[in-house]
Amino acid sequence: MVLMKMDADLLHSPAVGFAEEEADMNDWELPLAFMKKRHSEKIEGSKALAQSWRMKDRMKTVSVALVLCLNVGVDPPDVVKTSPCARLECWIDPLSMSPQKALETIGANLQKQYENWQPRARYKQSLDPTVDEVKKLCTSLRRNAKEERVLFHYNGHGVPRPTVNGEIWVFNKVAAINPSHPLAQMPLPPSMKNCIQLAACEASELLPMNPDLPADLFTSCLTTPIKIALRWFCMQKSAKLVPGVTLDLIEKIPGRLNDRRTPLGELNWIFTAITDTIAWNVLPRDLFQKLFRQDLLVASLFRNFLLAERIMRSYNCTPVSSPRLPPTYMHAMWQAWDLAVDICLSQLPTIIEEGTAFRQSPFFAEQLTAFQVWLTMGVENRNPPEQLPIVLQVLLSQVHRLRALDLLGRFLDLGPWAVSLALSVGIFPYVLKLLQSSARELRPLLVFIWAKILAVDSSCQADLVKDNGHKYFLSVLADSYMPAEHRTMAVFILAVIVNSYSTGQEACLQGNLIANCLEQLSDPHPLLRQWVAICLGRIWQNFDPARWCGVRDSAHEKLYILLSDPIPEVRCAAVFALGTFVGNSAERTDHSTTIDHNVAMMLAQLINDGSPVVRKELVVALSHLVVQYESNFCTVALQFIEEEKNYTVPSPANTSEPGNLTPVRDSPAIPRLRSVNSYTNIRAVTTARNLNKSLQNLNLSEEGGPVAFSPGNLSTSSSASSTLGSPDNDEYILSFETIDKMRRVSSYSSLNSLIGVSFNSVYTQIWRVLLHLAADPFPEVSDLAMKVLNCIAYKAMMNARPQRILDSGSLTQSAPASPTSKGTHIHQAGGSPPMPSTSSSSLTNEVPKPPARDQPSTRPPYTPTLGGQAPHSHQFPRTRKMFDKGPEQAAEDGDEPCGHRNYISAALQTGLCDWSAKYFAQPVTKIPEEHDLQSQVRMERQWRFLRNARVKRQSRSITQRGVSRLDDQIFINRNPGVPSVVKFHPFNTCIAVADKDSICFWDWEKGERLDYFYNGNPRYTRITAMEYLNGHDCSLLLTATDDGALRVWKNFADQKNPEMVTAWQGLSDMLPTTRGQPSTSAHSLARRVSIYLDRSKQGGAGMVVDWEQETGLLMTSGDVRVIRIWDTDREMKVQDIPTGADSCVTSLSCDSQRSLIVAGLGDGSVRVFDRRMGPNECRIMTYREHGAWVVKAHLQKETDGHIISVSVNGDVRFFEPRMSDSVNVLQTVKGLTALDIHPQANLFACGSMNQFIAVYNANGDVISNIKYYDGFMGQRIGAISCLAFHPHWPHLAVGSNDYYMSIYSAEKRLR
Repeated sequence: MVLMKMDADLLHSPAVGFAEEEADMNDWELPLAFMKKRHSEKIEGSKALAQSWRMKDRMKTVSVALVLCLNVGVDPPDVVKTSPCARLECWIDPLSMSPQKALETIGANLQKQYENWQPRARYKQSLDPTVDEVKKLCTSLRRNAKEERVLFHYNGHGVPRPTVNGEIWVFNKVAAINPSHPLAQMPLPPSMKNCIQLAACEASELLPMNPDLPADLFTSCLTTPIKIALRWFCMQKSAKLVPGVTLDLIEKIPGRLNDRRTPLGELNWIFTAITDTIAWNVLPRDLFQKLFRQDLLVASLFRNFLLAERIMRSYNCTPVSSPRLPPTYMHAMWQAWDLAVDICLSQLPTIIEEGTAFRQSPFFAEQLTAFQVWLTMGVENRNPPEQLPIVLQVLLSQVHRLRALDLLGRFLDLGPWAVSLALSVGIFPYVLKLLQSSARELRPLLVFIWAKILAVDSSCQADLVKDNGHKYFLSVLADSYMPAEHRTMAVFILAVIVNSYSTGQEACLQGNLIANCLEQLSDPHPLLRQWVAICLGRIWQNFDPARWCGVRDSAHEKLYILLSDPIPEVRCAAVFALGTFVGNSAERTDHSTTIDHNVAMMLAQLINDGSPVVRKELVVALSHLVVQYESNFCTVALQFIEEEKNYTVPSPANTSEPGNLTPVRDSPAIPRLRSVNSYTNIRAVTTARNLNKSLQNLNLSEEGGPVAFSPGNLSTSSSASSTLGSPDNDEYILSFETIDKMRRVSSYSSLNSLIGVSFNSVYTQIWRVLLHLAADPFPEVSDLAMKVLNCIAYKAMMNARPQRILDSGSLTQSAPASPTSKGTHIHQAGGSPPMPSTSSSSLTNEVPKPPARDQPSTRPPYTPTLGGQAPHSHQFPRTRKMFDKGPEQAAEDGDEPCGHRNYISAALQTGLCDWSAKYFAQPVTKIPEEHDLQSQVRMERQWRFLRNARVKRQSRSITQRGVSRLDDQIFINRNPGVPSVVKFHPFNTCIAVADKDSICFWDWEKGERLDYFYNGNPRYTRITAMEYLNGHDCSLLLTATDDGALRVWKNFADQKNPEMVTAWQGLSDMLPTTRGQPSTSAHSLARRVSIYLDRSKQGGAGMVVDWEQETGLLMTSGDVRVIRIWDTDREMKVQDIPTGADSCVTSLSCDSQRSLIVAGLGDGSVRVFDRRMGPNECRIMTYREHGAWVVKAHLQKETDGHIISVSVNGDVRFFEPRMSDSVNVLQTVKGLTALDIHPQANLFACGSMNQFIAVYNANGDVISNIKYYDGFMGQRIGAISCLAFHPHWPHLAVGSNDYYMSIYSAEKRLR
């Protein structure tokens, strides 16, 4: 007693309180459970963006007609020329030689000017032609060009201007040659829609006659842009700022146009970059693609057309084009061009006179800097950077290439939109060409860029293989000096190349990809391991040579180590790889069958993996095996169906009359629980709120009642083969109950006995694994497994005994429709109705009234007539899924069993690989939102942590002053179900109350109900424990049921719909059915005690859990002989500690600081384990002082904290972990049903079956006795079913068998 007094005093001293605050682990540092992307996102690939960058109709200009009507020496009659006048044509003065020679020289010069842009075209000159010559020329060129383009160049400086109708002139007679001349006012004929036209000025304008300009100024701009641009620059007033530059000097600029290291070449390069950039920024994307990316000659002419617009507008001429372009002559990039020309010309005099070296222009470096500024300073929603086309040009230069690639990579990292933009600019051929470079410093950048491109547009796989680009990435992957993240990107790229592309698979197989991948399976970088496995899975998917190469390298055995990888995504990838390994449809040999069996048994070990993502992948992998060995599985299926028919599971169903229809399965998502339409998938957004409302109307007492019947598809026996069984219709032969029964019937003792069995029963074992997965607590896993089982069952019935199907009553009727996970559409679930021969465990007499939802009026239960014939389906209204195939197609499928040959493999996919690829499409270098100090997410967390600190501080000040009474009722409400577990949220005003299979959330401060939803556990199970995970931050609720299943929920108690984050089988050997039959004496004793405790709990301790936020570990135990520890970060079992006892574990408590676990057991013993030690020596202490079932064992969290344990007899014992006997004993009431200990205030409360609650302080003094509710005319409290203290406030929540839920607190003055 003295010791306890001292403890109590210590607890109230402020010094201890302060130390506690210091020792409290910082909220920011606490790990979060189940908050990874795989928990928050749907596992599917990103929506494919429609890629418009790839030119579907790339074109070439193959022929050029040069038609010159100059009539040298004779001016046309309708044009009055000035004197002096512009004379030069193609930079030649026609009057400086004889007219004929001048005409030929000009023609030859024009051809040369065009050949600079398109050397490969066929050129035909037509000088001063007649109508017939022009016609003949046009016809022959068009015929020879076939589908390609023809360029028609017309110069009419020696003939009259076009007519009002837009006809142009040639010699000897007037004729309409080209009625679609741009100046024509006639509508274009439809065949001319692909006609592109450029003209020098509008109909009302005259060409400039300035003698300093050429007469064919427009042609000069189009064919010799640099020359005319420099001349024009010199004619501007601003040219005076560049001394010593004359028109003559310009003619002497050194260099060649196509040599970028010379002044002329560099100017040409800058000009190309600038005009390209202006076009990309001003033109609509599709027009830019058509004019600037489809045809090299058209692109050059249009770039030069932009210059023509700038120069000719300064002489009051407006060049026109069809298609019409927006005006570009005022674009800011022209100033960059003027500066580049200025810098170049200013060097000219010294270069020519003194021979000094030419200094390169800073233009490209400056544009890259501008691009860098945009990347660094910009915000997310903004216009694309205008320098993007320049970055493209810079890739051609070795000097700037490294920097350009780096910036390009950073741009692509902004997301899929940036990749699409870069591809539309035309980056693709450049980065493809760069793969031929051997420069090592480019490798990381190119790998990054290609990973980004392929993550957005995987169709580039073909281009890579065609250009041998895959070899580049194979060498990166094989280079051990490369950092892991770059090798990861390389293997991702290779995984895209081999994805469903046999040419890529072939090429990579020859490039030794398999051996390269196998070497990296044990790399420390998890993402690399994941992608290496995915890449292996894809290279041998439906490609037998790769599979056999893998067999020779023992690839499957090397992949086994990844099945126990700490990262769930890596385990997934390994399962995927092994699944495609066995899923090859080539011819089977004994050797390959043996390998398949080996792989199957290795995969079977993952049946209880903690991650649903892994188990989903497991179902798909096993489905590949099922497809391969279909006939063997059909045989097994028939055996199981027979066995299930002849075996009745003892259940309350036996007492039901056969008239009731069996509710089959609520939806693919959750097992049938209440009435046919009571429940729908929690995720169905449209119904979850209605559901909560409808639950309020449910009759919650356990009375029999008619099954709510919804009009479904009750097909006649003759159509059974089509509508009912066809898996295409999403209707099941095997109902959830049937499968669940099979699972329990099939002498399913323990899964551990699965491994290492003889191979003749491999199919049976895999069938059992699938049965187990069909009862998986995570809906998506069970859906997939149900599909596989039903597909095989359907085929087995079709192939083996068509006669049986027609006359067997148990398979002809379809059960009532039930809501699906796809919203409120109804879908038919086929299943076995309760014929007298079979009793389905799903029928119990606990059938609540149907909820008031928008349903058709319910019908009385349907009773089958003799022979089990159902009424014809057309007698009932059909409620089908909206897009469901009608029975007609189904019947066609059904008539021909082989129609389903590939049903499974086609339908079953998890989307894991595409989802994993999203990582590369999303920004990799961006700071995650939670680390960005200014982000909304970060601010919300900060607010939560401040709230937590306030709650701790205020509650501590109350508990330190001491609580002398605890009977002020601050909340009371009737719960929808009998409370079985109650749990306060540690920091907000929410309390979770679980009944058998649903959870209700109350706000205890406002006294209102926040939410009520269904937990999804099968009807023969009950919720026995709850924990808040991440209570300090984004809270999740974990529920444990007595079949060993754990489910984690989010979005509860707020305005969103509750959603299951994850679920898994925490304890595999707890089959609740075993409680029904008598077993060992220890077991029956435990059951007697537990029944004595609480009639509503049908025996057994159920499942007990304890959660450690600091380490992310979850301790689980219950009606088993072990304490199983789960690591929620890895989502896998990390330790099994044998309890060494023959009875169940009834209570768990752990302390992460000391690595201790304390377990209270059904036989009265309290056992202490040190989890750092091996399984044989980890039990460090056993206390056997209690004579009966331990209701609660609690380990105080302080460094020298005691163990407090209480048994059903009411004796409270305090143990010091280092001492073998208790240090203190208190006696409380007998017949305890529930007990909790306040972690801060040194109080404990006992609830008894004698309908009262006693609250004790640390000295064992009763401070409060609660027997009646406040108000309600002092109604007596019911038998206490559960109670719990708030972790901080002095609040005690009490649930009793009369459905009431009340909360008591210290006196008001304290609070």
